[in-house]
Amino acid sequence: MAAIDTNVLVRVLVLDDRVQHLAALRLIEAAAAAGETVFVPVSVLLESEWVLRSRYRFTKPQVLDALSQLYSVAALSFDAEQAVGVALHLYGNGKADFADCLHVALACEAGRQPLWTFDKKAADMDGAALLTR
Repeated sequence: MAAIDTNVLVRVLVLDDRVQHLAALRLIEAAAAAGETVFVPVSVLLESEWVLRSRYRFTKPQVLDALSQLYSVAALSFDAEQAVGVALHLYGNGKADFADCLHVALACEAGRQPLWTFDKKAADMDGAALLTR
């Protein structure tokens, strides 16, 4: 099973470079045709969210939709897949940013709760707690 970098994952979603977009799609389609999946490291997913927001100016609903679409592609397999699903749910239903949602979900998956934080929005999530003093 091959893995992909942020720039490939983002090219699946954006059409600013048609050649790279098609190459990324062909890679995923080839894996699917071979009965394999393409691996997405959790760090690549996290960086992709940042790139979509900062470089391409995606809004939160657009980011959530894009990441959810990727998560549902059968030819993609995600590092910490269950935590990614939880993070997407937290992100869609809360005020914290995606990174904090992913941090909480990964901590939960590891059985290490709460995730202590100074971030009030993150602390509002189940599995996180505000560190005050």
